[in-house]
Amino acid sequence: MSLSVADIRKQFPILSREVNGRPLVYLDNAATTQKPQAVINALVDYYTQCNSNVHRGAHYLSDEATRRYEAARQTVAKYINANRNEEVIWTSGTTEGINLVANGVAQRLKTGDEVMVTEMEHHADLVTWQQACKRSGATLKVVPIYDNGELNVDAFHELLSDNTAFVAMPHVSNALGTVNPIKELTAAAKSKGALVLIDGAQGVAHGAIDVQDIGCDFYAFSGHKVFGPTGIGVLWGRFDVLNDWPVWLVGGEMIATVSYQDATWGELPNRLEAGTPNIAGVIGLAAALDWIQQYDAEEIRAHEQALLARATELAKQTEGLRIIGDAPNKIGVLSFVLEGAHPADIGFLLDKQGIAIRTGDHCAQPLMKRLNVPGTARASFTIYNTLDEVDQLFAGINKARMMLA
Repeated sequence: MSLSVADIRKQFPILSREVNGRPLVYLDNAATTQKPQAVINALVDYYTQCNSNVHRGAHYLSDEATRRYEAARQTVAKYINANRNEEVIWTSGTTEGINLVANGVAQRLKTGDEVMVTEMEHHADLVTWQQACKRSGATLKVVPIYDNGELNVDAFHELLSDNTAFVAMPHVSNALGTVNPIKELTAAAKSKGALVLIDGAQGVAHGAIDVQDIGCDFYAFSGHKVFGPTGIGVLWGRFDVLNDWPVWLVGGEMIATVSYQDATWGELPNRLEAGTPNIAGVIGLAAALDWIQQYDAEEIRAHEQALLARATELAKQTEGLRIIGDAPNKIGVLSFVLEGAHPADIGFLLDKQGIAIRTGDHCAQPLMKRLNVPGTARASFTIYNTLDEVDQLFAGINKARMMLA
């Protein structure tokens, strides 16, 4: 089938609204994607047809909610090519997934161990490992990037050592759109005996993920980056790693036995999923993955690359505009600065024209300092964006440029 963006757009109710009297041009997809009607319907159907807690009730609604909830786990497992459904752990998002892993790693690290991250980390990855190293006495090592935003792979290999205990890196940079060679880097880290976590918050939005092919130990992502609800995420981990992983939260659902003196933990995935889960979010995420899989992944990628190519072409034609992050392998993101203009002012003036972008440091302050910018304006693209919207973005930028001159 050929991708019909016009038909896809009709499935997103919010795209038909106006902002400040102008048709909405939504280019903030790296922050959160909009939701198709199929996802909205799944949420409404859960709340109107089988709203109940899972696993605990001896009644029909609870049984039905549990079936949908666990079927969603199977949907995610299949989508990322997990070996077992139990390897899929529900979280509130990528941040919680990374923290769950870091909490366990911090208990196992010791002085002399090394943890590797990159210069392009989101704060959720950088600060989490920074704090884990502080608690454990391990050393944090940072892999540098080149000026164009590409990871310095040679430096990565040089920093690896027999003391490397853990490696964490983004699949795709949220601030720059750089796609990292995670399969190659994972293999190198595993050769040193290190565990590897991939921050997949941006990677999952641009095509199906195969965790077996990547070879990592953990992969974390958020539902709202891939057309699902906010407040739901996934931590995938290899079963043999997760099966004795230190518990993150304690409470209901994750207990096997409990007395006033002690407690024992249940089996996966329950032992890492304390408390009442985001049942509606889980069901909505499965609906989002079902929705996206009706389209050809290569056609989606080609469309998104065409959007980025057009935006890059227009950016290079725009006086005073400088692209931040021009790695040869990137996707979905155009970060830029405009001479004489603060990114926040650009965002404000574009918003007045109905164009939604993101401005600031994108939760990557050290990266911004490395690139010697206070922040950037960031347009990010997905399946429902059009070439006409890219043209509208640059018409808006040129108007803002003249107003700020």
